[in-house]
Amino acid sequence: MSRLIVRRLAVGIPTLLIIITLSFFMMRLAPGGPFDQERPLPPEIRRNIERAYHLDESLVQQYLRYLGGLLKADFGPSYRTKDFTVGQLLVEGAPASLKVGGLAVLLATFLGLLAGIVAALRHNSWADYAVMAVAMVGIAIPSFVMAPLLSLIFGVYLAWLPAGGWGGGAVPFLVLPVISLALPQVAQVARLARGAMIEQLSANYVRTARAKGLRERLVLLRHALPGAMLPVVSYLGPMTAALVTGSVVVETIFSIPGIGRYFVQAALNRDYTVVMGVVIVYACLIILLNLIVDLLYGLLDPKVRTV
Repeated sequence: MSRLIVRRLAVGIPTLLIIITLSFFMMRLAPGGPFDQERPLPPEIRRNIERAYHLDESLVQQYLRYLGGLLKADFGPSYRTKDFTVGQLLVEGAPASLKVGGLAVLLATFLGLLAGIVAALRHNSWADYAVMAVAMVGIAIPSFVMAPLLSLIFGVYLAWLPAGGWGGGAVPFLVLPVISLALPQVAQVARLARGAMIEQLSANYVRTARAKGLRERLVLLRHALPGAMLPVVSYLGPMTAALVTGSVVVETIFSIPGIGRYFVQAALNRDYTVVMGVVIVYACLIILLNLIVDLLYGLLDPKVRTV
């Protein structure tokens, strides 16, 4: 197990460095800058500001300086949000993103597994067709379409739930954002679970277990479900990272003070350091969650090598 962790970290660190390097130079080469305005600043003031943030240096010097700051866990200052560092903005937005994204992951996993298993057990029946039809609709309608529709229907027309806002993370304010994030992922998990469960139910060891007279519940839970979970677990890693840090549109629509909203504002304002900070957090989550997925593989299927 420890050898697996060391190997994954040995691959993850260079991968993270490549992501940081590409993101840094792509951001700098994009048109515009953090201090561009409709009315241009006087040249003297602009030079002083760029000197204060070391933007007057060459790209290589800025890159090396940024890497040196990362080694000290310093993401640098925000160019557009005064008196705030990138670390402070990430710490401030992380609780909201983690809460909404974490609940969306739990909801998508539970409903997706339940729907997929029901569809597999009722293969080629009306229940199977209904689940797959709903799954296809969920995949076809992305979050940036689902979120305004839910807000309009349940927040404006019916007035059952708040149409937006955070409300300190109270439950009524969480329902619509969590559902908007989770619905497309419910469809993906349901399709994966259905296909894997159908394959497992026709496996020889499941037939043998049934032939021995085991109860159907034990056959499903002890023999079929662990194997069917493997593709779902593979998908949970990137899905979790995407829902926690990538809920950009949903956080903007519902005015949630999370990392995603900061990312949108920073991208529009060319706030390089904030964009880089979010990208690095996302990359670290992907690497960490993929490591966790590899470890879970060994628990679900002893045949998978984890040493």
